[in-house]
Amino acid sequence: MERDQQVRNNALLGLLFGIAGVTIFSGTLPATRVAVAGFDAWFLTFGRAAVAAVAALVTILLMRKPFPKQHFKALLFIGVTLVFGFPGFVALAMTTVPSSHGGVVLGILPLTTTVFAVLFAKERPSLLFWFWSVIGAAIIFAFTFRDGGFGFEAGDFWLLLAGLSASAGYVFSGKLSHHMPGWEVICWALIICAPLSILGSIWLWEPKFASAPLNQNAAFLYVSLGSMFLGFFAWNTGLKLGGISRVGQLQLLQTFLTLGIAALVLGETVTWETFGYALAVLFVVIAGRKAQVKT
Repeated sequence: MERDQQVRNNALLGLLFGIAGVTIFSGTLPATRVAVAGFDAWFLTFGRAAVAAVAALVTILLMRKPFPKQHFKALLFIGVTLVFGFPGFVALAMTTVPSSHGGVVLGILPLTTTVFAVLFAKERPSLLFWFWSVIGAAIIFAFTFRDGGFGFEAGDFWLLLAGLSASAGYVFSGKLSHHMPGWEVICWALIICAPLSILGSIWLWEPKFASAPLNQNAAFLYVSLGSMFLGFFAWNTGLKLGGISRVGQLQLLQTFLTLGIAALVLGETVTWETFGYALAVLFVVIAGRKAQVKT
């Protein structure tokens, strides 16, 4: 009885941490959209990683954590997918499509996260959970191809690659969070990638970046310290406590939140059609929460 209560408490805490992480991540696309107006997409990718790596190193030194050499390969994979893969593909996408559009397309994340959780984290979602995951993905594809035909924009291609990178990175982060705190996982991944991110930032630097306006610099700091750093403190903890597949479903809420931020901050037009798709996705999240996932 006591064990069941602990499981329920962990699930609730995982949900709360997951929502906190998703809320921070929801500002990533709008902030990236602002930042790429003043910074090259490739410089933004390496630069945000370099800034986050400095914050990670300071944190590790203050906490006096030893390097977990036994987890080096997993941390390197997390770095490739979450430090470089996802941010790089998103930056490229935001040069061609609005952040509100990207927010809906990335609604594919919960399904791809579940697939990777089955493959690498030994989670076993029920048929009902798979049903709602597929329904959510179908809504996303319907939105992407709603104008007819199956030839989507280049931005959609980059967004799908970003989704695959993020999903794989999330699963390995969630697994590794059972061996060390979630914040430590992202810190070590950033530190391992620091030599490449710092050298890349120096190589790609252009003098014109120094004259970027305040809003673009603020967006750069947000994706560096928020999306790349602090957001993972909450997200990795949520994946550990609530389960990768179940907490991963919360990423569908990211679509809804990103639409709101894009409208408020960037003044992007969110049509009733887009809003309707977002509400349909929200319904899928609520329904999917009741489906069983075994570990």
